[in-house]
Amino acid sequence: MTSNATNPILNIAQLPEFDAFHVEHIEPAINQLLADNRAVITQLTNQTETPTWQNFVEKLEHIDNRFERVWGPIGHLDSVNNSDEWHAAYNACLEKVTEYYTEVGQNKGLFDKFTAISESEAYKTYSVAQKKVIENALRNFHLSGIALPPEQQVEYQEISQKLSQLSSQFGNHVLKSTQAWTKNILDESELAGLPESALGLLQQLAQQKSLDGWLVTLDFPSYLAILTHADSRELRAEVYRAFATRASDQALNTDFDNTDLIEQIRLLRHQKANLLGFDQYADYSLATKMAESKEQVLGFLRDLAVKSKPQAEVELNTLSTFAANELGIEDLQPWDVAYASENLKNKTLSLSQEKLRPYFPVTSVLAGLFNITETLFGVSVREKHGVSSWHKDVRFFELIDDSGVLIGQFYLDLYARENKRGGAWMDSAVSRWKHQGGTVQTPVAYLVCNFTPPVGDNPACLTHDEVTTLFHEFGHGIHHLMTQMEHLDISGISGVPWDAVELPSQFMENFCWEREGLDLISAHIETGEPLPDELFDSLKRSRGFQSAMMMVRQIEFALMDFELHSFYSTEEKEDILDLAARIREEVSVIKPPEYARQLHSFSHIFAGGYAAGYFSYKWAEVLSADAFSLFEETGILNAETGAKFKNTILAAGGSVDPMVLFKSFRGREPDIEALLRHSGIAA
Repeated sequence: MTSNATNPILNIAQLPEFDAFHVEHIEPAINQLLADNRAVITQLTNQTETPTWQNFVEKLEHIDNRFERVWGPIGHLDSVNNSDEWHAAYNACLEKVTEYYTEVGQNKGLFDKFTAISESEAYKTYSVAQKKVIENALRNFHLSGIALPPEQQVEYQEISQKLSQLSSQFGNHVLKSTQAWTKNILDESELAGLPESALGLLQQLAQQKSLDGWLVTLDFPSYLAILTHADSRELRAEVYRAFATRASDQALNTDFDNTDLIEQIRLLRHQKANLLGFDQYADYSLATKMAESKEQVLGFLRDLAVKSKPQAEVELNTLSTFAANELGIEDLQPWDVAYASENLKNKTLSLSQEKLRPYFPVTSVLAGLFNITETLFGVSVREKHGVSSWHKDVRFFELIDDSGVLIGQFYLDLYARENKRGGAWMDSAVSRWKHQGGTVQTPVAYLVCNFTPPVGDNPACLTHDEVTTLFHEFGHGIHHLMTQMEHLDISGISGVPWDAVELPSQFMENFCWEREGLDLISAHIETGEPLPDELFDSLKRSRGFQSAMMMVRQIEFALMDFELHSFYSTEEKEDILDLAARIREEVSVIKPPEYARQLHSFSHIFAGGYAAGYFSYKWAEVLSADAFSLFEETGILNAETGAKFKNTILAAGGSVDPMVLFKSFRGREPDIEALLRHSGIAA
């Protein structure tokens, strides 16, 4: 058995040794980590000298940094290389970690020390960043129940523990339910309409399972290929149903039904909020966001819906007419929408994702992305080989400033595969932080996507949608990597309000729609030619294609989430299916069938950090669109404007209120006009 002295998970002197990690390392590492942290906390709370930044805050930052670097890779591997054994060990430790976090949040000794610092004369001389760390700490203590009587603190601890376990279980159910459904097709005629790239993917999936023919799965590249291209309406309906019923009572395999988990999570969140003196969980959520009230959020979303729904209805009517006249689909259904839309786009704009795909080989897209980053922000990106990772497809890069100094690093895991959670995300591996000795720890990010992998010897090519997803996650990455903050709690995206954290990510997407950006990221797989003018013109016009339909769909999800957490009542509890139907009736134009259970796989809000915060995507999109409008005015690749964005929005991390940062960058408050203009929606 590995001793803690040789346990690779505990070695934080270098990057994680992923190829040396084994499941038996997890629990001993976490036990040691928590024991060490508790010992330091006891020492800090017992010290009699007056607490200062140096003798108190810096020592807490030291153990918090070690915690991130030990616990972080364990959770990361649960998402990107999941196994039943690893997940069981992760879950066992999750309980201990949650208990520790709750314990720290209710530690009166720590709270008293932070309070003493905030009331000291020295505090007046602290930097803006230092003061923000103290303010956030005191706020978080209150949100962790520091003011509760002992018996209610115990109740808070029990609720937090249970919520942590239920959220983990919810996410695992979605993964397992996604994996539980496959369809092996032996007759290629059943896959008529699919492009060669999609057929190659499905054939590769079958070969990986030692099967003949083609294997359809519910992983997103496979699912989307069927819904977008399969001529067989019956196949589209079958795959749609399997996807829309994942982790529910309507799935073919109901072992992973999330119905009870959703109700338990809703109740526990409500109880947690009430304990802390909030009327609803949404009020608790907004305590750490830019938005000031439930009414403001609901008003914002409904105002967007009012502006968007009339155009969405026109778009759907156009699609329905086209489907009936051109495709023989008289009663357009949800499983027809992507297929009919792709055909309509191809007919009216001479454009399809498959027509664009050959122009976006991964190598060219990455080279262009890095070129844009270098031009705008004065850094270069270099690949580094020989770094330990969790899969052979993972690549590793360094970010170097113009004086040759390393400022950050990131892992890039692009492709969908079995035992990897769906979706795309950025997460922190290491945060920028200044050690007590004076050396600065460079940040490291995980950038994870689920794109269609290379098929056979053919290089991977991305759809334009996948390109924008990559730019989105890279935007989160540069927010984490280009911070100038040296205090852990406000470094990178730490301490940034959730409804502002999407600003850099959505901002970066804009370069995928501009000629200057596309000339750098596109190069035809055979000829090397950039995107031709006729395709660029079609792509530019396509940005507004069904944009209102997409807008109301996002608003639908945001309203479901926010209302779930804004009007909860144990006496008159609205059933989640009734709530979903009511909101769809109000804002949606496409109504799913009765069997659909989208909320049952809504991991963002039930297994992620977006509970009562999914509105953040639209909230931040207003900021990002308006921020990009300055580049439209000064030049898409204007280095001076890029430096201004880097030195205000990116550099400040969570040290300054994001509205202050935005106004510093843009010179005024945000205007919704840019978002509506980019979306092709009349204001």
